[in-house]
Amino acid sequence: MTEFEQSNWSKAEFSRDYLDKADIYIVQRRRMIGIIKSFFGHFLRVQCSKRLLDLGCGDGIITHELLKSYGSIAPTLVDGSDDMLSKAKERLKGFKQISFIKTSFQEIILGSAHIGDGYHLIVSSMAIHHLTLEEKKALFRAIHRSLHQGGFFVNIDVVLAPTGQLDGWYMRLWEEWMDEKKASLGIAGGDPTDIIKRYKTLEENKPDLLEDQLGALRETGFRNVDCFYKYGIFSIFGGAK
Repeated sequence: MTEFEQSNWSKAEFSRDYLDKADIYIVQRRRMIGIIKSFFGHFLRVQCSKRLLDLGCGDGIITHELLKSYGSIAPTLVDGSDDMLSKAKERLKGFKQISFIKTSFQEIILGSAHIGDGYHLIVSSMAIHHLTLEEKKALFRAIHRSLHQGGFFVNIDVVLAPTGQLDGWYMRLWEEWMDEKKASLGIAGGDPTDIIKRYKTLEENKPDLLEDQLGALRETGFRNVDCFYKYGIFSIFGGAK
């Protein structure tokens, strides 16, 4: 049994609850997806052939949003969950030239799963923080190998606060976001601190410092490495091959 299969994300009920409430749980989720679309439009729109790899694709929302704006993309979606891939297939059923691969990050790192190469853009969202720093570095190397020369990697994820004082504030920002979002949607009940406690106590959550991950990307050989957006622990970062 793989590490992914032992995690909560392999359980359909857990993953479906996350999908149902993702816009509440993830600070500025829609804004961050919009930034991914802006990134694609700025750096890749002029290319006649655009291959996309969506790692830890969930229900395929990022690929879907890109396809709506840039229909010529040929995407490959990867996830370790059958339930997530089923939802992605349902969301994207009106589009063509789409491939799906069921595999975990650990299998990609070990080389037992082939995800292809020559991609112009590799994206991931709220998934890589489940790896240790050494596993992240190994995955970054696999991503670098899979990119077309001049291609890009962009990651939406949570990162570790560099100090306890900042962590306290970032958790407060997160709590305020969830309260405000629920109020705007007319949703009553639920304690946002429960989500924060779950995030902090689940062993499968292994966030690392943003600085360490940017450094790992540079060591791997990525250039133009930077943080493109940040709101508390939620960030977008990446680089080019």
